[in-house]
Amino acid sequence: MSRDHPSPAVLRAFGAGGPARRLTGGQGSSWAAGEVVLKPDGGGLHEWLGEAFAGVACEGFRLAAPVRARDGAWSVRGWSATRRVRGAAPDYSAAPTWPEILAAGRAFHRAVAHLGRPAFLDTRRDWWAEADRAAWAERTVRFVPEFAALARRLEGALLPLGPSQLVHADLTGNVLFAPGLPPAIIDISPYWRPPPYADGVVVADALCWHDAPSSLAEAAGVPVAAVARALLFRMATTNERVLSGGGGVDVRDEARRYARAAAAIGL
Repeated sequence: MSRDHPSPAVLRAFGAGGPARRLTGGQGSSWAAGEVVLKPDGGGLHEWLGEAFAGVACEGFRLAAPVRARDGAWSVRGWSATRRVRGAAPDYSAAPTWPEILAAGRAFHRAVAHLGRPAFLDTRRDWWAEADRAAWAERTVRFVPEFAALARRLEGALLPLGPSQLVHADLTGNVLFAPGLPPAIIDISPYWRPPPYADGVVVADALCWHDAPSSLAEAAGVPVAAVARALLFRMATTNERVLSGGGGVDVRDEARRYARAAAAIGL
């Protein structure tokens, strides 16, 4: 079994026509072939998404839904598949982009509001899951010195954001656009949190990495507390990576970006 390239047997199993082509973006592990996108098996997450999303009505968005193999399996030789959707990443410097991403996310969250809480969330131990728990005070975290003071400021701005449900908490790079079609939601990163938190992550990313205007949160109706919680989540994710020995992190630069975003929302 190779995680580097889906084999011809895997392609046949999912009915993928034509050669596989590696896709850019994300973690660089996805391949497009015919009408499907293949990536290393998502385990319980992928199977749950496939079962739960079968009855989701897509109003105002399209969905890169999980696809079964021809024999009904959700994974084959370590690979899973989703439906390929038309579209491309937007121009993040264009004024309409952020409201359109937020609108797509809100439509998605309305559509999945009836779904129950998936049990696999409790077993996740990746950087993002641990950082999310830290952002919601479900575990303690020791921030590196570059982040510590800002973390305390953000924690002082946290307020309740409403009831939790299934949310996609990484929408920024995972909404594609195509002329004449609703936006497409891909690569769902599921969390059980209030929907404004997912909005906050989009705004936080926009402020930190895409030079969005400081007025974005207010103009889009995203509460300061949601952006603060999201910044704490993103900062805690970087912190997890640093503490685990992960390389390639410019901690000072990221601290500067998080502080700039916090200042933009008045913190």
